[in-house]
Amino acid sequence: MLRFRALAVLTAIFITAVGFAWPAQADTIRASQQWVLDMLNVPAAWQESQGAGVTVAVVDSGVDGTVSDLTQQVTQGPDFTGVKTKPSNSDWGVHGTWMASLIAGHGHDGGDSGVVGIAPEARLLSIRVIPDRGDPRYNTYEHEPEDQIQQSLANGINYAVRAGAQVISMSIGYSAPSTAVRQSLLNAFSRGVVVVASAGNSGSTSGSDHNGQSPESFPADYPGVISVGAVNSSGDVAGFSSDNLSVQVAAPGVNVPAQGRDGQYWYVSGTSPACALVAGVAALIKSRFPGLAPQLVAKALTATTRDQPSGGYDSQVGFGIVDAAGALTRAGKLAGTSRAVVTAAGVAAATHFGGGPAAVPAEPVRPRGNGSLILFAVLALTCLVLAAAAATRLALLRRSQP
Repeated sequence: MLRFRALAVLTAIFITAVGFAWPAQADTIRASQQWVLDMLNVPAAWQESQGAGVTVAVVDSGVDGTVSDLTQQVTQGPDFTGVKTKPSNSDWGVHGTWMASLIAGHGHDGGDSGVVGIAPEARLLSIRVIPDRGDPRYNTYEHEPEDQIQQSLANGINYAVRAGAQVISMSIGYSAPSTAVRQSLLNAFSRGVVVVASAGNSGSTSGSDHNGQSPESFPADYPGVISVGAVNSSGDVAGFSSDNLSVQVAAPGVNVPAQGRDGQYWYVSGTSPACALVAGVAALIKSRFPGLAPQLVAKALTATTRDQPSGGYDSQVGFGIVDAAGALTRAGKLAGTSRAVVTAAGVAAATHFGGGPAAVPAEPVRPRGNGSLILFAVLALTCLVLAAAAATRLALLRRSQP
């Protein structure tokens, strides 16, 4: 049987070989993080938006909102994992807290210390759909039915939409699709929610198919989801980053500083941090242009990338490395012209059928005058007379036969 284990911590995060936690030292952490912000052109984007008014749902292993760089910023949502590990356990929410700090960390000591996220003024909604590998009840989760595991993710997405999240970040991966998850994503898109997911960490040749591409990872491979690959500080694709056609953009994913639920600082690597960083950029866009449709947010991200590959696209970094400031500028243009965007069917995207100020009127039908009605009546009467005559003649012919 095909096993599609949820791969949140397995395929989306690595700790550096040294695997140590840093003490909270402002100069060390912020200096180590600066290359990430610069590569994504975030300081320039902050002149326009810092994510105020936006809620990002972190659909992950849980987020500890008591750590210094996330205080007063996290709302705790439900736990859909089916296991009973308490948030007070030190192995609860390890991965999710790292990701949350990258999306919307605000630092501490006046904001000058610790990790600052891409959208430091955004709110975070923690929704737990998978336990960390170190969770004492992870084995219980591993033995849950496959459809139940996927339903947990679908439930998490649906809850995020109901709770009013404008962006959903999913640094997790499953090796097979699910009807329930697909339906929940369609619901999210219909409500204007931007969904970002990690492309996966199957970039090694051992995990590739006969074409040299990595296996697909879901939810990154669902239509409409912004799939993110990882690059290092030089802008080169990370060796672990999945190479497949789901990848749309890339972001830093090697030795990215993040705050853990233990309050310490860690270098984390994988397509997980890359996903979280791009979700933060999406939050900047939705804060500035809240009505911009998900597909237009994706267009703003993909059309303004830096370090674009030869030919404009490849399956390792997609359209290139995200440029937050450039994406914001393009989003503004798209927001101003979105009513004129034409779909494949040639109908304006903002067009509505069935009423409303933007409704498309029915094809005009010219009113019929009295003359037309009289003509139709005469023609109808003539047809009846001819039909009656034909019937009478047929009856006479039959009677004359021997």
